[in-house]
Amino acid sequence: MEKIRKGDEIVVITGKDKGKRGTVLVRVGEEHVLVEGVNRAKKHVKPNPVKGVAGGIVDKDMPIHLSNVALFNPATKKADRVGFKALEDGRKVRVFKSNGELVNA
Repeated sequence: MEKIRKGDEIVVITGKDKGKRGTVLVRVGEEHVLVEGVNRAKKHVKPNPVKGVAGGIVDKDMPIHLSNVALFNPATKKADRVGFKALEDGRKVRVFKSNGELVNA
């Protein structure tokens, strides 16, 4: 079970985009995530009239390592670590380490 999943709201805790918040778009491999609006790079694109692609410089979101992001806790309005807890009915759920509340995602 992953601590950070697709659709989670995260905060970047280190690097050039420190402090930015965004939503996880997709997990890239085991250790990287693609976050909306974070770790942007400029890509030079050639025009392709067959596909209808105009050339130019395009901003592209690049993957960021999981160690550089933390889940955003709406209760405390800060980044928070994630743990796991087993409920009475046997389900395993994610919880915030600071206040023990369930991660709703």
